[in-house]
Amino acid sequence: MSTTITAPRPSAHLTTGGILRSEWIKLRSVRSTIWSYGIIVVVSVGMALLLSSTIDFGGQTPPPEAHQILALQTATFGIYMGQLIVAVLGVLVISGEYATGMIRSTLTAVPKRIPALAAKTFVLFVATFLLGLVSTFGALLVALPILAGKGIEVDLTALAGNLVLASVYLALVAVFALGLGSILRSSAGGIAAALGVILLLPTIFQVVAGLTGAQWAIDMMPYLFSTAGTGMFTPTIEGAEGLLQWQSALVVVAWAAVSLVGGALLLKRRDA
Repeated sequence: MSTTITAPRPSAHLTTGGILRSEWIKLRSVRSTIWSYGIIVVVSVGMALLLSSTIDFGGQTPPPEAHQILALQTATFGIYMGQLIVAVLGVLVISGEYATGMIRSTLTAVPKRIPALAAKTFVLFVATFLLGLVSTFGALLVALPILAGKGIEVDLTALAGNLVLASVYLALVAVFALGLGSILRSSAGGIAAALGVILLLPTIFQVVAGLTGAQWAIDMMPYLFSTAGTGMFTPTIEGAEGLLQWQSALVVVAWAAVSLVGGALLLKRRDA
């Protein structure tokens, strides 16, 4: 007598909501997520407190047009470290599944694959964006009373839009890193690539431009990922060279989209 064994098939009741819930459970149940997001909030608030407390204007109050920029720089200073943390987290969201073999279960449950990656992207983007709002607005609220004591008057309405854009940038960093993790399928390789693009690439272009004066390097600087990211939430100064805020935002979105599309194509073609 022989026994026929059939491979388990994905549930016929698979829904978008179900996939999203699954990815949300994965994200929030991993300790690295809690630690990463917690560190970003602590660093953002702590640096805002430190900067606002130690800044010295030499007994004079800065001109009114500088007040908004000072407050914005104080509130978003944590973004520069936060982007490194969420880049690592973005890679680990998918490379961790390859390392543990969980990716096979994920792709068995979602055989079309792309919906699984789309759900990871959506959950990671939303969670990181909300984290960005908490960290930047929290940093601003901590710094405001101290800055007010030094004569800095801030228009919260005008500043809010830039803080939202800073939070969007942080979320796009995570999505960009997720795409790299999907392409490389390695935690070490993905993290090295993400941090290389964010940290190393601008340094290389600055060195080349400084040593050789190469115009192409100078022209390319605004189009680098992290440079455009900073320009995305920093108001454009009238008459200054470089990209406008909305142009910088498009550059960042393009970087993230190319990375994610590349990861989606390879996820579709390669075996788990």
